[in-house]
Amino acid sequence: MAKRKASPPAAVRRRLGGAGASAVGWALRVATSIVAWTLLLHLFTFLGIPRPTLPVTRPSCLGGRNSSAAAEAVAAAGEAAHLAPPTLHPRRLYKSNGYLLVSCNGGLNQMRAAICDMVTVARYLNLTMVIPELDKQSFWADPSDFGDIFDVNHFIDSLRDEVKIVKELPQKFSEKVPLSMQPISWSSEKYYLRQILPLVRKHKVVRFSKTDSRLANNGLPLKLQKLRCYVNYNALRFTPSIEALGNKMVSVLRRTGSFIVLHLRYEMDMLAFSGCTHGCSDEETEELTRMRYAYPWWKEKEIDSEKKRLEGMCPLTPGETTLVLKALGFPRDTRIYIASGEIYGGDKRLAVLKTEFPNIVRKEMLLSDDELRPFQKHSTQMAALDYLVSVASDVFIPSNDGNMAKVVEGHRRFTGFHKTIQLDRKKLVELIDLFEDQELSWEEFSVAVKELHMGRMSQPTRRRVIPGQPKEEDYFYANPHECLGPARKRRERLKHIEI
Repeated sequence: MAKRKASPPAAVRRRLGGAGASAVGWALRVATSIVAWTLLLHLFTFLGIPRPTLPVTRPSCLGGRNSSAAAEAVAAAGEAAHLAPPTLHPRRLYKSNGYLLVSCNGGLNQMRAAICDMVTVARYLNLTMVIPELDKQSFWADPSDFGDIFDVNHFIDSLRDEVKIVKELPQKFSEKVPLSMQPISWSSEKYYLRQILPLVRKHKVVRFSKTDSRLANNGLPLKLQKLRCYVNYNALRFTPSIEALGNKMVSVLRRTGSFIVLHLRYEMDMLAFSGCTHGCSDEETEELTRMRYAYPWWKEKEIDSEKKRLEGMCPLTPGETTLVLKALGFPRDTRIYIASGEIYGGDKRLAVLKTEFPNIVRKEMLLSDDELRPFQKHSTQMAALDYLVSVASDVFIPSNDGNMAKVVEGHRRFTGFHKTIQLDRKKLVELIDLFEDQELSWEEFSVAVKELHMGRMSQPTRRRVIPGQPKEEDYFYANPHECLGPARKRRERLKHIEI
């Protein structure tokens, strides 16, 4: 007679039953959370509120290390959210006053800011905007089109409730020669309303041949300022291939903990056109001068290099930057990503920096030749990779105050006031000269450098306004304070502004 299998004791049965109920309850909670999160994202999209971002671990630059597995899990979750199908806003219907063609000039970040301004102008004047043309004639001679750098469909769809954007002019205008003009720099919205709108209505198609700094930093209606931010931080998304490589580099850098980005703008074009030759040999100075004279569009030819340096108008040399990093207290093992093109003078000029901070990396060290090959000879696309790493870094330190330095600083403010050290180059070169002349000890030099920058680390503040001197006041995209803090929670529509 077969023995009956003994049944579990009652306590064990209760425990098993409780575990099963617990598992079911856990699964229900997870499913409910997923549904709620999905509905919340759709609600945020429908209302025009920027989607809440997943928490990205951002460790202290000089402190502890975080789990690479956790960082990669967060990155994977962010990528999944990025791939979610977007919910489109209802298209804004309006009678268009004409078509706006835009020819951007300059490097990536100068063009990026210009695109934000031109979208804002097109929205304010009720125009139809054609996808911008990028600069192919400048020093970099990059043949990239808008769609090689930015996600065109996302750009059009994310702004459909504000302004109509088309990929090309309609056939009926294809043979029409547009009115070509350069808007006045630093203009208010009233200039565009009174001077530009009548021209568009008359000619139907207008081309802006220069777009850098054509909209004022200050004095614009709040809703226009917020639209500039929305274009910059939401509508202008890089192509999937650029985003993927940028995210990969950030993930690789995060595996060993925190990292800083040094935007070392010590490149041939910067030195030639600025006339900054401090630390260069006589042969190098002659080469840079010849290059400046070879470009007829560059108006300033005779430049006093030392005078500019003492006025704080030159990028710090790699050697000067090394002294500053040490004085600020960055340890020798700090992981430093160099965001720049080819450094003038090559490895020889970087020797001192590499000796003091040997843990230096560049994109060529993080990506394979096959991964980088499609981006080579496309300086704007390479700059986009540097942009993504710079925005994600724990600390961002630019050696000059060019367009990338300013636009990245503003983006880091927008994403949570992440630390950007704004070097005071005018006072720094004075301190460096005193130290090198042995008039300051290392301790005195280090204390002075730290004290000089205590209030220059992207703390919340308002832009400095200088009436009548827009070039001297704070740049909108370096500190878009109208869009920060509580103001950044919701983009207000411009429906009531009609022309």
